[in-house]
Amino acid sequence: MMDDDKLVPAQPVDSGDPVLESPAGTPLAPAADATTAVPVPVPVSAAVEKFKSCRWRASPEDGEFCTHRDVLPFSGKEGFVAESWCPDCAFYKLRRTPKKRERVDYTY
Repeated sequence: MMDDDKLVPAQPVDSGDPVLESPAGTPLAPAADATTAVPVPVPVSAAVEKFKSCRWRASPEDGEFCTHRDVLPFSGKEGFVAESWCPDCAFYKLRRTPKKRERVDYTY
């Protein structure tokens, strides 16, 4: 049999939030403060959106840079800025998944 008291912390953890108790003594959710800020999503520029869908973008595990042979020597792999290259990039071509062709398209 396993010791269940090893799983329970010896001291209760204080999160710093005030805990309200119901009349029965059970804890309720922490009170909402007016000072608690909700993170606002930062709007992404059109250049970054275009870069994210460009076929010349490196795979995410390699990093954020353009792999096109004419852009890479100038922009490099470190510190790529999409706004400098992507708004009117002549090499941009949207990534797309190929559509499955119908059997009638094979006319060998």
